[in-house]
Amino acid sequence: MFHLLDIIGTMAFAISGVLTALNKKLDPFGVFIIAFVTAVGGGTLRDVLIGRTPVGWMQDLTYVYMISLGFLFALIFRKKLDRLRTSLFLFDTIGLGVFTLIGLEKGIETGLHPLICIALGTMTACFGGVIRDILCNEIPIIFRREIYATICIIGGMVFFALKYFNLNNDVLYLVTSLVIITIRLLAVKFKWYLPTIGKV
Repeated sequence: MFHLLDIIGTMAFAISGVLTALNKKLDPFGVFIIAFVTAVGGGTLRDVLIGRTPVGWMQDLTYVYMISLGFLFALIFRKKLDRLRTSLFLFDTIGLGVFTLIGLEKGIETGLHPLICIALGTMTACFGGVIRDILCNEIPIIFRREIYATICIIGGMVFFALKYFNLNNDVLYLVTSLVIITIRLLAVKFKWYLPTIGKV
């Protein structure tokens, strides 16, 4: 289940990157680079911080294949993905839920405190999108009013709360990712935002 979620998250973020790049009218190479950094940016930063080198995607070409597959899928069906904003949102949300879990697990494997594990989960989920948005000349979504990184933190808290009850790992992963995805969908549907800080 964990490996499957990892693959799903990688493809989802790669497609999210492609859709963002298509909106910016980049050339094919530019679109692929955006897809790549969106999919592995957060995980690369996480691995460097915990001293896991070479980083994950350099040791397993499955990630490169999945990013390439997501890239080709999004390009082939780009005309059918006419509602790019909706498609981008859905794939980004799936990646958010899955990559939070991956970061949490990597922190646990390294023997880190739960608070640090939650920080790693949030970083894994959000920083690929941060790099994507910066390269596409956008203010990263994590820094805007939308509830984004906060959802990852909530998901991490739910994860450790459920882990306390010794649930089956597959159930734990599934429930945590569904909580993150559901809160994200509800936040957008009902326009839940964090307050902004204006000028003094």
